[in-house]
Amino acid sequence: MAETNPYMERALQEARAAAARGEVPVGAVIVRDGTLLAAAGNRTRELKDITAHAEVLAIRAAAETTGDERLEGADLYVTLEPCTLCAAAISFARIRRLYYGAEDPKGGGVDHGARFYRQPTCHHAPDVYSGIAEREAAEILRAFFAERR
Repeated sequence: MAETNPYMERALQEARAAAARGEVPVGAVIVRDGTLLAAAGNRTRELKDITAHAEVLAIRAAAETTGDERLEGADLYVTLEPCTLCAAAISFARIRRLYYGAEDPKGGGVDHGARFYRQPTCHHAPDVYSGIAEREAAEILRAFFAERR
């Protein structure tokens, strides 16, 4: 495995844990000033909650940790391009930077699909960096779905 960013490595660990729970393997980590505020993996099936995506759960946990729903100055690392729901949550939370691994041409909402941050109704767009540990993130997803076919 190629050396990767330690925050993305933690997000990959969260994705693997989600897969072990039978969840779509997506992991997310929120960091501010070098401090880990939150880490989460998908839990939509476990919680029977369609909004329990890794990014949303991490935002909720980071808001709880900081005591503020606005996470200005925070960076989010996620293994898969966020969907439109998550892109909106990231915007509303005022996340500074978004780093993601694998692209999601079918369900992504950042560089595919709705391209949420490019819409005139978007009030805050984070700086976006894609392709971080992309191969490993994509392989975790491929292996998960191959097992289910």
